Amino acid sequence: MVTITISGTPGSGKSTVAKILEKRLGLNYIYSGMIFRQLAEEHNMNLEEFGKYCEQNSEVDKKLDDRQLQILKKGEIILEGRLAGWIAYQNNIPALKVSIDTDIDTRASRIVNREKGNVESRKKEIIERERSESLRYKNYYKIDLKDKSIYDIVIDSKDKTPNEIADLIIVKINR
Repeated sequence: MVTITISGTPGSGKSTVAKILEKRLGLNYIYSGMIFRQLAEEHNMNLEEFGKYCEQNSEVDKKLDDRQLQILKKGEIILEGRLAGWIAYQNNIPALKVSIDTDIDTRASRIVNREKGNVESRKKEIIERERSESLRYKNYYKIDLKDKSIYDIVIDSKDKTPNEIADLIIVKINR
């Protein structure tokens, strides 16, 4: 079997693709963003507020990332998270590292369709979230999220269905 990490930007389609792969490959799927969302709720903060809190409190990210590392070490899993591919790469864990991204307008529209709101406010939230994550990961780990060189496959999801993306990943696995 295989271990797969799926990383990328908010609204790029990572979760949808991961769920398809879970069904088609029979692997367990873990979404690290859900853990982050639960921690935000426990702190009575929205994601933007919690992101700013994490900029000053590195232990939250480090706890989440350590949990991801332990999951990856077990193998034969699909782990979705902004740093999942980097964690596998930096710890020499054999995994197919996938990055999914697309333009901000498409991502904001997808988030509005999923969670309501309006495109312009969602774009602002995405930009702030990405700014916060980029700052934290650069400061904590010296990781540049724009560096795609560590990934085995980089996919622009704008003009592809989630099933087409899953097909590309499965083809890569079977090579």
